Amino acid sequence: MNQLLLAIDESIERATAQVETTLDLFDGDDVTAYLLHDFVDNPEGASVSQVDAVTRAQSLLEAEGVTVEFRERSGEPARSIVETADDLNVDAVCVAGRKRSPTGKVLFGSVTQSVILQTDRPVIVCSPSDAPERSE
Repeated sequence: MNQLLLAIDESIERATAQVETTLDLFDGDDVTAYLLHDFVDNPEGASVSQVDAVTRAQSLLEAEGVTVEFRERSGEPARSIVETADDLNVDAVCVAGRKRSPTGKVLFGSVTQSVILQTDRPVIVCSPSDAPERSE
């Protein structure tokens, strides 16, 4: 059984890319996917199950036989991702990168880059344009 952590932000497009990449790499019946959303700031007490991108990923994964569990954290996203991966002892982490200029990467940092540098687990990086098309 493969255990994967999909770190999902607010983007349905990026969440869909993560799901498509996961399904392309792993047999759905042999996967448990933990869908993590980090609320950097959550004063209203929202739940991970209220995030459209997370529920979209859940729907797509469960349709392919993947076991799905929700996780949520608050704080610095990269740290939340690495700590959750460690807590769950997952086999790999899947993140969706964003298109950024080199200057933007230097000025604002990169969650993806931080996760890669802070964990010893395999990190699968995908983007909406990289997601393989699945035949129905």
